[in-house]
Amino acid sequence: MSEDLKQRALAYHAEPRPGKIATAITKPCEDQNDLSLAYTPGVAAPVREIAKDPALAYRYTSKGNLVGVITDGTAVLGLGNVGALAGKPVMEGKGVLFKRFADVDVFDIEVDAESPEAFIETVAHIAPTFGGINLEDIAAPHCFTIEQALIERLNIPVFHDDQHGTAIIIAAGLLNAIELQGKTLEQVKIVCVGAGAAGIASMNLLVTLGMPKENLTLVDRKGVVHSGRDDLNVYKQAFARGTEARTLADAMEGADVFIGVSGPDILSVEALKSMAAKPVVFALSNPDPEIRPEVALAARDDLIMATGRSDYPNQVNNVLGFPFIFRGALDVQARKINAEMTAAAVYALRDLAREPVPQTVLDAYGLASLSFGPDYIIPKPIDERLIDKVPPAVAKAAVDSGVARLEYPAHYPKH
Repeated sequence: MSEDLKQRALAYHAEPRPGKIATAITKPCEDQNDLSLAYTPGVAAPVREIAKDPALAYRYTSKGNLVGVITDGTAVLGLGNVGALAGKPVMEGKGVLFKRFADVDVFDIEVDAESPEAFIETVAHIAPTFGGINLEDIAAPHCFTIEQALIERLNIPVFHDDQHGTAIIIAAGLLNAIELQGKTLEQVKIVCVGAGAAGIASMNLLVTLGMPKENLTLVDRKGVVHSGRDDLNVYKQAFARGTEARTLADAMEGADVFIGVSGPDILSVEALKSMAAKPVVFALSNPDPEIRPEVALAARDDLIMATGRSDYPNQVNNVLGFPFIFRGALDVQARKINAEMTAAAVYALRDLAREPVPQTVLDAYGLASLSFGPDYIIPKPIDERLIDKVPPAVAKAAVDSGVARLEYPAHYPKH
């Protein structure tokens, strides 16, 4: 980060008022009558109703539009285990994105927990406040057990965005990229470098969508995840297979797809050149990708490429997913976010990229034209159609799969 950017970022967060989010009053509070309704004695009426029927909390409080963005600070962006409090600017930032893109309210919660079990207990105890829980920046492998435990204990959506949000955007872009290359998910050979939260979740989602597990090679810091290793956690073991490949270079020979969620400059030009014809490369390490697009495209002119950066085409950006997924889940009071809902989000994003791009998007990015193709495989984050496409698809999947408390909203488009 340049010194100029650092100073501008610090000033942005400090002035004129510290932080990025605040609460707002949603009801009149101008006179004694308003005060008597907002607080005592009037507030006793909804208290009594909710005590009789807890579901009425959705009618009389903000619960139904409120998400807890919660972290333990063990894996904050690319900064590592900086602690819960240091993660607060990121959690506030997620609150900004939730509100800006999907009008979802957020309380950010930073938990100093001495163990995953303590974190689980803390979140479970405060969960009645919320209509959904967005877990954030929790290190693997604890993030997997934490999320699963909370899903099992709570009756509201629990969603670890570093896992599933990333996976959904990767899957949507990848489906379009491999189709443009004349291939299918069922036939491509995929190499994924990075076996943490994003990598494991992305591969699980691709398997759910139809990728044969035997077509995947997972690579971690020690090399290929193969069945002969005795140092694998249970999540990596699920992807260990019999193979003679031991290094990334070995795995890349003849591969159709490279997905990097690891670190900078991992993928060499030589390994890229050894891939199959018409390859797809998702180099998502941020800010420095596994291979820079200008280097990759100079080596392969038959390549489709995506990164995590906004200054290159095909940015894989989680803001395309989590605000709209929660919007759909909240609008039908879903009890969880299940596989059907995540798949619906994938297909909605995939299909939106194939539609004509409105002028407002072109203007926002200073583009003369943009259409479905190698440089546009996934929608742009500032695309006002996202709110009209993704939440209805997620809500319908929730209703159809039986996890919604409400019917499909009347104000949503008919399917």
